[in-house]
Amino acid sequence: MKRVADFLRVTTRQGRVDPVLAALAIALVGFGVVMVYSASVIEATAVFRDSQYFLKRQAVYGAAGLCVMYLASRIDYHKLRPLTYPVLGVVVVLMIMSVVGFGHTGGGAARWLRLGPIHIQPSEAAKLALVFWLAYSLEKKREKVKTFSIGMLPHLITAGGLMLLCLKQPDFGGAVVLLFLTFTLLFVAGARLGYLLGVAMLGAVAAAWLVRFTSYRWERMLAWFNMAEHRQDLAYQPFQSVMSFGSGEVTGMGLGKGLQVLYLPEAHTDFVSAIIGEELGFIGILGLIAVYLVIVARGVRAALAAEDDYGSYIAFGIAVLFGAQALVNLSVSMAMLPTKGLTLPFVSYGGSSLLVNCAAMGVLLNISRPRLGPANVRREDATVDAEASAAVVSAAEFSKEKKAKKRAPAAEVPA
Repeated sequence: MKRVADFLRVTTRQGRVDPVLAALAIALVGFGVVMVYSASVIEATAVFRDSQYFLKRQAVYGAAGLCVMYLASRIDYHKLRPLTYPVLGVVVVLMIMSVVGFGHTGGGAARWLRLGPIHIQPSEAAKLALVFWLAYSLEKKREKVKTFSIGMLPHLITAGGLMLLCLKQPDFGGAVVLLFLTFTLLFVAGARLGYLLGVAMLGAVAAAWLVRFTSYRWERMLAWFNMAEHRQDLAYQPFQSVMSFGSGEVTGMGLGKGLQVLYLPEAHTDFVSAIIGEELGFIGILGLIAVYLVIVARGVRAALAAEDDYGSYIAFGIAVLFGAQALVNLSVSMAMLPTKGLTLPFVSYGGSSLLVNCAAMGVLLNISRPRLGPANVRREDATVDAEASAAVVSAAEFSKEKKAKKRAPAAEVPA
């Protein structure tokens, strides 16, 4: 009972979450449901004979995601420490299962595990699990983070293992995000810049090698360089995506009035931003980018204001995760990068991505809560005790003076 009381005492002493961060996250979830319906109505009607097929599923995912976000925002993030290794272990097992034959293939990649009508994408959870593990490990090793054997090597090995599992699916974009998260958190934790630059160069060489000597990746890269020549084959999807942005011009064609949904494959998943650009125009895309910039900025603000390194690292990692995925997704949709298969956070269709993003946002909201932690409570209690002691001393001195006056002989009155 005492442990339960202590837990409740800690959680009830939390302040309010960052209202801007919470409002933007909820707005993005709602906006995503609307845009998924607008981008998928044609495909849903043609394939499933139900124009609202994807809308219903995304609405359920969105409601569940908001519940997960709320619950995560109410649980003190310090309680996540004991779950670090169990969560990482479960994610690794699920990723292994997805590459050894249990994975459900879609779009040429075995990234999903099918549990009845539910499809789980372990690589989405791997990103958040890696952030939690890095935050836990870096805080524990903060005195030796500048050393290579303790501060650098274990983190690179763990991240490298997850990246290899992503590449086996294959999920090149997910592997790049995992490397970027590791690099960013090591930099924030104070790892030696020379080691980080060396890792960055090795990572760039490995990425170039994987692209050049993997036939389908190299063909996709060549098609990306010559989109006009390959607009009917390998570059068909990015070419149609660029056409969507061009059709939207400044103010867009209007919500639900876009025509590229007839030509753009999987418009409701990885290329939903192209439909946003067509229907809401340059103004809509600019507003969407501004929302993600504010989310990243408020996440960094929460990280800088966190009460300990553990919370600071988690907040930095989650903010970078949102920003990196949004940046890559929008860049791919605008044909600034080759196709990577990364979703647009909170907006793209998909239960795994949405639930993981909502859970991450809930943790970030919890870190943004001002707290009276044990140290602050002690300082406050000490202040109260000092004030009470001063009051008691003052009262005792006043009582002594009063008694002394009563005992003193009365002054003689002159005749």
